[in-house]
Amino acid sequence: MAVRSQYRRQLSDVERAKRKRFLSATLVTCAGLAMVGGSLHVVDLGHSRIYGEMRAKATYDLAYESERIRAAGEDITLHERHEANKSLGTPYTSDELDALIGPELWADLDTLMTVPASDFRMGSDRIRTSEQNRPQFTVTLPEYRIDKYPTTNIQYARFVAEAGYRAPLDWREGRIPTEKELHPVTMISWYDAYNYCSWAGKRLPSEAEWEKAARGVDARRWPWGEHMDVERLNTYYSVGSTTPVTQFPSGASPYGVMDMAGNVFEWLDTDFEPYVGSDAPSELFKGKMGVASTPADRAMKVVDLVGVDAKYKVLRGGSWKSDPFSATTYHRNYSWPHYASDFFGFRCAADATNEGAGS
Repeated sequence: MAVRSQYRRQLSDVERAKRKRFLSATLVTCAGLAMVGGSLHVVDLGHSRIYGEMRAKATYDLAYESERIRAAGEDITLHERHEANKSLGTPYTSDELDALIGPELWADLDTLMTVPASDFRMGSDRIRTSEQNRPQFTVTLPEYRIDKYPTTNIQYARFVAEAGYRAPLDWREGRIPTEKELHPVTMISWYDAYNYCSWAGKRLPSEAEWEKAARGVDARRWPWGEHMDVERLNTYYSVGSTTPVTQFPSGASPYGVMDMAGNVFEWLDTDFEPYVGSDAPSELFKGKMGVASTPADRAMKVVDLVGVDAKYKVLRGGSWKSDPFSATTYHRNYSWPHYASDFFGFRCAADATNEGAGS
């Protein structure tokens, strides 16, 4: 009996240990399932927000989403066709273009505004501004003239028709997108902008000329003054696309120059270089290209940024896509001159003595 009783105690101890292990395993399993369930709940909430709230806030009708997303390589193919001049289509005639908007509006679009000779403060000393925008310094400019508006699609169409130039990438069969005659022309490179201004008897503005025309001599942050006003410009997806260059008259600069904040970034004649006394790292201004070192990297689209002996070109003014602080009068953006984008545009300038300038 004593042996049997001792056996029972031993069996009970083993059983207790087994039960403890089982209970521990059960608790760990429950905790794991709770964590998984919680994670799935978070994912489900995220899914609901992305496909519910966030998609409801999209800046275009999602029924047209397929028209906004291009297959990989499609842009490259479109560029190749344009370079080969295969997609020129049937350009407008001069009579067609004249009839589209009438002589008064043509004259307004072709207006150049005079900026008088004077000193002005360029750049910014604000601590939170991008480092390429610092420091502020004084520049002296002679009198010059600058286009009242960014170059529009209809003005560029005249260039395409009269110079036999290829149409922008987003035009179909050489025709302006529907109802966008007065929108700034986009999808053109720096070289296209340079060629247009040369054809029109003008030139691209320098960075200093553009900034003075935008901010005047009182170093204001935006063309209209010191404070941001969303009613005076098209930026940060507030519209979701470009707008007519005449849409924001209250956004005029001190010299009456329009659309210098928002709508489209504008190509300038200036290379992207540091200002004298800049605290920005020199690497920022060095041209870089993405290079895939191996076939595997190319397949995975993994690239290293490699320095090249070439310069970026400056872009100014912010765009319909960028945040409001990119639309300040002193903010500097940059890109490769052969790049084109749906938020890059341009305007032309001319010396004060060049009275014949104009399209």
